[in-house]
Amino acid sequence: MKSLRPTHHRSHYVRDVTFGEDRCRTRIKPLHFARFRSFAINILRANGVENIARELYVNALNFNNALAYRFS
Repeated sequence: MKSLRPTHHRSHYVRDVTFGEDRCRTRIKPLHFARFRSFAINILRANGVENIARELYVNALNFNNALAYRFS
């Protein structure tokens, strides 16, 4: 598995640690949920967010903050 790109490791680490993906017990369409998680991470990174976990917490407290991100 050493041939995987560093971006794959970075993405998987964030999805696993922040979203608890390896502990996730979703049995119905788990790939869709993984794609949604990746989509959320990509939007945050495209907007210059460094700390994904902190930003998810802030967005959970203030939904208007989450709606203010650019999607392009």
